[in-house]
Amino acid sequence: MHSISKAGRTGSRGEPEKTRAAILKAALLEFSNEGVAGARTDEIARTAGVNKALLYYYFKDKEGLYSAVLEQVFTGLLSLTKEVLDRDDLAPAEKLILYVETHFNYIAHSPMFPRLMQREFMRAADRNEISEVNRIVEHYARPFYEKMMGLIAEGIRTGDFRKVDPAQTVTSIFGTIIFYFISIPSQRFTGAGDPFSAERIAARRAAVLDFISAGIFAPSSSHRGKRR
Repeated sequence: MHSISKAGRTGSRGEPEKTRAAILKAALLEFSNEGVAGARTDEIARTAGVNKALLYYYFKDKEGLYSAVLEQVFTGLLSLTKEVLDRDDLAPAEKLILYVETHFNYIAHSPMFPRLMQREFMRAADRNEISEVNRIVEHYARPFYEKMMGLIAEGIRTGDFRKVDPAQTVTSIFGTIIFYFISIPSQRFTGAGDPFSAERIAARRAAVLDFISAGIFAPSSSHRGKRR
């Protein structure tokens, strides 16, 4: 265990970015597996290779650390997908396909993200109060959600997409991308091999792209046969 007085060493105040990143990575694993109530800061500190005093030096308390984990994973996804949705050189169908690929690939590389979100939504429902994820959704995700709805509406206007309900369609897109990762425990029994293997992930990505485009693209869309 590294002392907090040793500047410039791993697990010290002398390397704040590295130490903070290690704590957040360990906390993501612990919160995803155990939830907030069951998560232990002792275990987070041990996994991160720091002592508890240093953990509390960077994060006020367990709730503060949890909030930081949620914000990190959520904003990481939004920053990548925002780049796609802000592009003005793509037709709606092309933009949707690129968005789906970007979102799916982020989750594939951060598979604990949907589990963490699922736990937080359940926790918020149990407490019947504003949760951290609600705060983050309100602050960061609402503009993103509106962009997605705008993309669907634009595709309907251009004839790329069928006449669908944008709000319901966006919800269905999110669910199609995320559900595989939420249901990983059952995936281990319903398919051969490791559900995180490159082959299984590639097959699922292709299926997601095919399913979404088949459900949304207009029959006459010139992009209908251009799924990746």
